[in-house]
Amino acid sequence: MDLDEIADRLYALPVGDFIAAREAEARAAKQAGQPELARQVAALRKPTVAAWAVNQLSRAHPAELAELLDLGEQLRAAWAAQDADALGELTTRRSRLSQRLMRLVPSAGTEVERTLDAATVDAGAAEEVRRGRLAKPLSYSGFAPAPIPRSRPARKPSEEEKQAAEDRRAKERAEATAAHEEWRATLAQAVKERDQRAAKVADLEKKLAKARKKLAEADQRAEVARREEAHARARLSR
Repeated sequence: MDLDEIADRLYALPVGDFIAAREAEARAAKQAGQPELARQVAALRKPTVAAWAVNQLSRAHPAELAELLDLGEQLRAAWAAQDADALGELTTRRSRLSQRLMRLVPSAGTEVERTLDAATVDAGAAEEVRRGRLAKPLSYSGFAPAPIPRSRPARKPSEEEKQAAEDRRAKERAEATAAHEEWRATLAQAVKERDQRAAKVADLEKKLAKARKKLAEADQRAEVARREEAHARARLSR
């Protein structure tokens, strides 16, 4: 066994299972006569929820993630070439693709979005995200590629371009509506399950209260019987 193999297994697990599994892997390495590997395994950090979500994305949706990371390479190349047209187009594509990926993440949030943004700007961050072993979310504090301001007047869009832009907006609205409906249905189901479980708990609590009352009554009867038996036994010995 080696560290890469073990790390892949650990970071694929649910967050709550990480610590116990890491300890088991470290013990196994130690028992196998690999104390240095055991030390390295023990040093692996438990992922945050956001980092875990990105790790799961790299495993469950590798093709979609690869598309975003490839787009990041194109963005960096366009920035290096100072290609304003390419930067504008790629930045728009990155925004749409990032939003699509966010809907696939088990636990989406600001930290997940920042991590994906960092992966499109920085090659090192992209490789970390691709490997799926993040322990904490990533961020990028440098100068991110962005569309380059143009000095020439903007060209008035043609009717075809206006229609294309309107079609894109309509598609985005449709996607947003579909996502909202999906999550609304998920929420309704979750609330229903929660209410059902709450009702079961309340019913069990009532049954437990009745059982405790009956137990107390039985204890009382047993105590009375114990005293009476002792009294009767004492009378026999007179």
